[in-house]
Amino acid sequence: MSKNKIIVTGGAGYIGSHTIIELIENTEFEIISIDNFSNSSELTFERIEAITGRKIHNYNIDLCNKEEFYSILENEKSVVGIIHFAAFKSVPESVENPYKYYHNNTESLLNVVEGCLKFGINNLIFSSSCSVYGNINQLPVNETTTFNKAESPYAYTKQIGESILNDYAKTFPQLKTISLRYFNPVGAHISGLIGEFPINPPTSLVPIITQTAIGKIKKMTVHGEDYSTRDGSCIRDYIHVSDIASAHVIALNYLLKEKNSTTNSIFNLGSGEGVSVKEAIEVFERISGQKLNFSIGPRRNGDIEAIFSDTTKSTNELKWIIKFNLEEMMNSAWKWENYLNETKNS
Repeated sequence: MSKNKIIVTGGAGYIGSHTIIELIENTEFEIISIDNFSNSSELTFERIEAITGRKIHNYNIDLCNKEEFYSILENEKSVVGIIHFAAFKSVPESVENPYKYYHNNTESLLNVVEGCLKFGINNLIFSSSCSVYGNINQLPVNETTTFNKAESPYAYTKQIGESILNDYAKTFPQLKTISLRYFNPVGAHISGLIGEFPINPPTSLVPIITQTAIGKIKKMTVHGEDYSTRDGSCIRDYIHVSDIASAHVIALNYLLKEKNSTTNSIFNLGSGEGVSVKEAIEVFERISGQKLNFSIGPRRNGDIEAIFSDTTKSTNELKWIIKFNLEEMMNSAWKWENYLNETKNS
C-alpha cells in the first residue's frame, strides 16, 4: 500500500527545505517537492538527504504553468495535503518589479487552489507574512488586527493570497486552509548543513550580516536610523526557521485531525518580541566575535517601521512553542555561513 503524500511547493527554498526535514523526522508521509530553482539550489536536496537519509523527488516546473502542475497531481496519487511556499519574497525587488510579484505569487496560488479542488486535495497550508499588517501603531499585532495599506507589492500579494483563500473557503467548504503569517525567519538547521541560500543577492537582514562577516559583502547598510523606535532602526520579530518549520507539521496535523473550527484559519508565527536592526547586529557581534563593517543609509522603500507578534492564538490553539532564542538563531546562521565557506574552499 502506498503512503499518503504531502506536496511541498518551493521545497528547495529556505523554509520549504527545513519543513521537509521536519516532515521526514516527525511524520510517516511521503514528501514530494515542486521547485524550479528560481532562487534556490538543487544542492538543497543533497543536504536534506545528508541530514535525514531520505531522497526527495522534486518536479522542476513553474507553478504558474497550470497544465504541468495538473499533470503532477494526475501522476501523484494519495496526496492528502499541500504546503505552499513557492513565491517570490524580496520586498525591494517587488517595489522595482511589481509585475513579477503580482503574476507569480497570485497565479501560482490560484493554480494550487484550483488543483486542490480538481483532484480532491482538501488540506492546504499557505505561506503568508506579517507584512500583511502594514504599518501598525498598536503593537503587538494579533490575527484580528486590521490590515493597513500594504507597503510593497510583495506584501500586497500576501494580502491578496489570504483573500483568495477566504473567498474559496466560503464557496468550497471541503477545502480546509491555514494561512501562517511568518514574522522574520532566521537561522539554520542545528546540523549546520542547511540554511538560507539565496541565489540572488540577499535582502533579509541575517544573511546580509553573515555574508558581511565572512567577507562576501564588503560593507552592509542599515536602512534608516530615523524611525520612531528606541534606537531609530526598524524593529522586527525574529524566529528560528526550524521553529517555523515545526509549526507547519503541527498545522498540517491540526487540519488532518479536523481540529480547525473554520475552513480558513490564520495564525501568527513569531517570538512575540521586537528586536531592532541595531540590536540584532549587536547580538551577532557578541556571539560570533566578529565586528561588522556597516554604515547607516536612507530608508528602504517598502519597509515598515516596527512589527512583532502576539503569539497567544498559535500557542493556545496549535500548542506551538518556540525552542530557539535570538542568540541561537544567530549562532546557527553563522555556523551555516562558515560551512558554506569551508565547502567552497575545500
